[in-house]
Amino acid sequence: MKTANFTELRSNLKGFLDQVIANSEPLLISRPHNESVVVISLEEYNALKETEYIMRQPEIMESLQAAEHDVEYGKTYTQAQNESVEEFLNRMACTE
Repeated sequence: MKTANFTELRSNLKGFLDQVIANSEPLLISRPHNESVVVISLEEYNALKETEYIMRQPEIMESLQAAEHDVEYGKTYTQAQNESVEEFLNRMACTE
């Protein structure tokens, strides 16, 4: 994580913010008395909020855990080359 103090941030705010966005890397702004802050891009913030939402939904978490189990035990399906998505989904519906 990149760090800067308040003086550095003030003198090159645009450069620091451009780096946060371009690199998807948070910026730690050090301040006295343990009052530091972290700057993240809006994209990163939205991803964190989405993850937080998903983790609070028991049915979604159960579905993800079941999917992980299926992958771990090889219960996966592959779309054939030149097979349309519709054809693939129809084939999957017939195997269940």
